[in-house]
Amino acid sequence: MGRLDGKVAFITGAARGQGRSHALRMAEEGADIIAVDVARQLPTVEYAMSTPDDLAETVRQVEALDRRIVAREADVRDYPALKSALDDGVAELGRLDIVSANAGIFSQGRADELSDESWDEMIGVNLTGVWHTAKAAIPHLKAAGGGSIILTSSTAGIKGFENFAHYVSAKHGVVGLMRTLALELAPDMIRVNSVHPTSVDTPMIQNEMLYALFAPDLEPAERTRERLAERFQAMNALPVPWVEPVDISNAVLWLASDESRYVTGVMLPVDAGATTK
Repeated sequence: MGRLDGKVAFITGAARGQGRSHALRMAEEGADIIAVDVARQLPTVEYAMSTPDDLAETVRQVEALDRRIVAREADVRDYPALKSALDDGVAELGRLDIVSANAGIFSQGRADELSDESWDEMIGVNLTGVWHTAKAAIPHLKAAGGGSIILTSSTAGIKGFENFAHYVSAKHGVVGLMRTLALELAPDMIRVNSVHPTSVDTPMIQNEMLYALFAPDLEPAERTRERLAERFQAMNALPVPWVEPVDISNAVLWLASDESRYVTGVMLPVDAGATTK
């Protein structure tokens, strides 16, 4: 028996990284998956984003676990497209029980130097997109008699960081949304919580843009994964530079499962102690 047998999970940002990991971990526990990803490059993002091939690989891996999956390309900022993708998935798979609002982007810049485009794109994806995801899902969860919504925030949703004002603002906003939804949806037995990862070993952190920010004293050729691990480790209390996607997926799985059936309105750090420093 899987911990999510008979359930259907909607995951945004599912083409790779944490989103793919969440999809696979839930599929391993018996869930069918509705997977959405923008699968294209956005103008203000300096690292390579996901592609249609990445989303197809998520489909392949979920199907290899003998689970059903409906995958669509959609931008979480585009509410009609996102809702259509979800509605298609529910029509095919029959219900909705779990939501992982995982889609997100990352960029950098001091608050007084950010462009309006960078600010708007960050807030649009990382906050408005999370609201859109929940908004599209709530009618389906009510129809199912309840469910679980897990919003991906960050350690940047708990504390401030220099050079990321737009990111920190969006991730703090996710917490406010989570707390409000937890109250509004409790009468319908819909639980709402947030997860707060430290750095996760995905392309969002393993890229030259972030390496340059963490190690401006090193020449580009010296900015290797091994050298940067020391800089990343300084953020955490535990002696690790970053966590793996599955570490976040295991937390999401617990919040999605009946093991946390009376847990709502909670901020759950998976941060190697970063927010205790």
